[in-house]
Amino acid sequence: MSKTQMGGPTSDRDCFREDNCLMTDSLCSEAIALMKHTADEGIVMMKMKQTFNYCQNMIHDPVKSSDIFLDFPRFLDIGGLIEQDFTLMFDEATSVKFLEKWPTIYKQKVLKQSRSLTQSDDLQYLVQNAECTIEVENGWDSDMSSILILVHLLPPSPHGRKRPGKLSARQACDHLVKFVKTGTSIQGHLDGITESLQPYLLAVGTQRNVIHKYFIVIDKHAVPCKSPGSLACFNELFKAHFVFGTSYDHDLVNMYNFLQTTIYEIDVDTTQVNPRVAELRARMLR
Repeated sequence: MSKTQMGGPTSDRDCFREDNCLMTDSLCSEAIALMKHTADEGIVMMKMKQTFNYCQNMIHDPVKSSDIFLDFPRFLDIGGLIEQDFTLMFDEATSVKFLEKWPTIYKQKVLKQSRSLTQSDDLQYLVQNAECTIEVENGWDSDMSSILILVHLLPPSPHGRKRPGKLSARQACDHLVKFVKTGTSIQGHLDGITESLQPYLLAVGTQRNVIHKYFIVIDKHAVPCKSPGSLACFNELFKAHFVFGTSYDHDLVNMYNFLQTTIYEIDVDTTQVNPRVAELRARMLR
């Protein structure tokens, strides 16, 4: 299946069309130079919107994509740019679906479905935290716990012949969010990355349920999340895959495909999902 026929974050999409979108490379270059040096966040947001097509073309160019944070370094110090680009890529209605539907509908459905799973200690701790029944020491907050329960409902698939075996759901959760204590050097964390990893959340706080700041780590860069809340930050993480044209982590692809097709309702007909994802979708949409 060709790239354009397969749904998901790496698909090429129609360019954003708006009257004030800059159409020439020279105008985009001027805007990029201005963004690098202005302290006015409002101007940065406006110029990022005007150069959205240029940025997306760069991201989907195999030669230029590795320089995206050199040309657009404001991703690294201004929160909200991922949200803006995702909304330009789709629309406001799609952008708000997760934060509208997860707390009101899907969080309880995920908890209900989790009762049919083998109750490992890890899963029990997550359920207790998600339900706020017993506070597990150094456990994640209620919202993050509910997301991690979804990883248990849709655990990693086997890697295939070339990479035998598969990760446990607990190990896969570590691919989604990592915790570091307040005062830890973020640059030190980035410098310590020894393998190529797909985007993940870096949670900085005094303990897992007291997080002061989230970052999205992508290509050894830390992109600050706009919101302090775990659910909004996870929402940004999901959207970052589309904004930066990055494929899902192999061990989280089932979870991401479920969210993409069930809640965000993106590329529902063109995304291949495994039977377990399709089965959970069917149960949740009843």
